[in-house]
Amino acid sequence: MSLGQITERQPSREQRPMQEGARAEARQALAAVLANAAAGQFPPPDGQVDVVAQPSDRDAGVISLTGYAVIFADTDPDWVTASLPPGDLSGPLAASFLHALAHRLGRQAPSIDMLTCAARLAGPPPPDLGLTELTASAGAAHPRIVRALHYRDDVRAWQAPGGIVLVGRGVAGRFEVAIEVDPAHRSRGLGTRLASAARHLVPAGQPLWAQIAPANAASVRAFLAAGFRPVGAEALLSADPPE
Repeated sequence: MSLGQITERQPSREQRPMQEGARAEARQALAAVLANAAAGQFPPPDGQVDVVAQPSDRDAGVISLTGYAVIFADTDPDWVTASLPPGDLSGPLAASFLHALAHRLGRQAPSIDMLTCAARLAGPPPPDLGLTELTASAGAAHPRIVRALHYRDDVRAWQAPGGIVLVGRGVAGRFEVAIEVDPAHRSRGLGTRLASAARHLVPAGQPLWAQIAPANAASVRAFLAAGFRPVGAEALLSADPPE
């Protein structure tokens, strides 16, 4: 059961066919980059920067792999080229560029997350974890789920004693996971077990993605221990007003 879905703003009747075509092309391009990265296949590290439209009204940002970046934003590629120093591999994730891009799009400047992924694990999660799927009404008030509904579609959530794990579809339709461990249950390995359990909760053949704040060392350790591997970095530009 899905806990919710973002309703995207609709373009005008005149803009809709062109915009929908660009959105579809962007989703395909990003999905290909992500699928290849999940399989360990990366673009040449030659500093190339691709610019595509936003895959949806909601999602805009930058994905950076080793020596490669793709910017998904409704902006002029010529402006991007003029704004990035030639040969600077870190340019697409530089604070100055991200602030300029956010200002141009009318969005909030982002934080930069470590981008990780893991393959699906067969079978159900371990029964001793005690996962129970939450209904829409039960999950609607949980802060972690409320936040997830702003950034993902088709969100589902499961609760275990001491924590929660949720899976939804984010950028280009990829499956993404987030976990939260209650303070009283931390430093006991529960975060790793929840992150590992999430790998059982995606469809066959689908990798699972997690974006982690690098400063959140406990979360980084938990996801790495659960089999997630770093593939790059990501900055999402939020359309929401600052809290």
